[in-house]
Amino acid sequence: MLIAGLGCMLNASPEAMISVVEQAIALWGAPQGLAVPAFRQHHAAMLGVSQFFALPITVVDLLALASVQPRCLTHSEVARIATGFGSIAEGCALAALGPNARLLGARLAGVGVTCAFASIDEEALTP
Repeated sequence: MLIAGLGCMLNASPEAMISVVEQAIALWGAPQGLAVPAFRQHHAAMLGVSQFFALPITVVDLLALASVQPRCLTHSEVARIATGFGSIAEGCALAALGPNARLLGARLAGVGVTCAFASIDEEALTP
């Protein structure tokens, strides 16, 4: 399974998010869903990309986002100051798929937006 973790600033546009997700898809393939932080779940950029690509959204709670921060590849001081977390997109992607997830690479950034892809083997999802 492949999931796209998303992060954005308050003034981010849906168009900027769609653009960065398109770049990520060109690199890593089409995701089966999106993962967003609870504090941005109703943001227009998140809802816009979900609608544009017809992908479901998994909302990542703060505890799950905090727990995966050490596994993230990049950390932004700007994001840490604004949200309390240094890695939103990478963190959401990892948290949504659980402890066996792996990032496909460092997050991609656009104008006020970030996107990171994580994957997990389908067998790891089956209890």
